[in-house]
Amino acid sequence: MKVLLVEDESKIANFVCAGLREHGFTVDHCEDGTRGYEYGTTREYDVILLDIMVPGRDGLSILKGIRRQGSNVPVILLTARNELDDRLEGLNLGADDYLAKPFFVEELVARIHALMRRVSGERQNMLTVGPLKLDRLTRVAQLGERAVELTSREFNLMEYLMRSPDRVYTRTQILEHVWGYDFEPQTNMVDVCIQRLRKKLDLPANLSIDAVRGVGYRLKHSDA
Repeated sequence: MKVLLVEDESKIANFVCAGLREHGFTVDHCEDGTRGYEYGTTREYDVILLDIMVPGRDGLSILKGIRRQGSNVPVILLTARNELDDRLEGLNLGADDYLAKPFFVEELVARIHALMRRVSGERQNMLTVGPLKLDRLTRVAQLGERAVELTSREFNLMEYLMRSPDRVYTRTQILEHVWGYDFEPQTNMVDVCIQRLRKKLDLPANLSIDAVRGVGYRLKHSDA
């Protein structure tokens, strides 16, 4: 799951980023609202965390711009306890939830999961393609009756491919979504991770992670 955090307080940003990554999230962090708005409107995220009081465009302005573009990406506002009017305005502008500072990362993670359940529906917590299942809450992978132990990165990559079986994802799309940072375009991180997944999963004949020459990868499934 990929998260954008717009937060200018470095201490808070550092512990939120570290905490979310420990729970398997991929996190992009922006310290100012102008860059946060650019990221939020040009990149793909599962959840956006917005501090209201940030330099440049403030959080409410970012939220307003995102909704004006027609995006329904879930947004959680991070606010000070005395910002009641801002919280109300944020919710009226289309924020999905808010969390008052200070907070525990565990509570933030729980709210993200609750929000995703509410937005996607309970069934979406379990991704299923043929005999392969991924539980996005417990982060357990299962192939038939066999549990498969995946690293956080492997799980995120498999989750990304399983969202749209048969869709071809470019290496750039995979890198941006799973690794979540600017990277050397010639890196072979994706290919190495795909090789590990193929070896660990040992998929049946009707389910495969296919390389599409010159493009990227897709999860291919047939009923046969």
